[in-house]
Amino acid sequence: MKERVRGVLITPAGNLLTIKRVRPGVDPYWVLPGGGVEPDDATLEAALLREIDEELAGQPTIDALIHILETDEDRQYFFLGRIGSWDPDRRTGPEFADPSSGQYITEEVPLHPEQLTQIALKPEPIAHLLTKHASELFQLADLRLTHKI
Repeated sequence: MKERVRGVLITPAGNLLTIKRVRPGVDPYWVLPGGGVEPDDATLEAALLREIDEELAGQPTIDALIHILETDEDRQYFFLGRIGSWDPDRRTGPEFADPSSGQYITEEVPLHPEQLTQIALKPEPIAHLLTKHASELFQLADLRLTHKI
């Protein structure tokens, strides 16, 4: 089973940092930054930090594991964190060099249920989770969790 890590990253403006995927013949959709865990990643958090560096040229602070989503194909770990800066022009992942992969547009989305329902955030279970808990989870002053949802 493939393991993946994703970052629910909060920006200094209090928004959710997403990647808008635009591909020919497919309606645009949004994903959370992250990707596959590699054999030489020491921990899940190390894998997430590597992926964020590759995809966003950013260095987030990871606060907590907030959700695990398992399907027949993979297991995804979702971590809540903060990111102060990023530079999409300095991305290094192999997908950015392949024009057939489409566009990867970094976007901040307001952390309000009504804004989250306006985008096609994938996977759908995490979109529902974030929408349901946006008002309580992301209004914590220091964004640190005392329990998992």
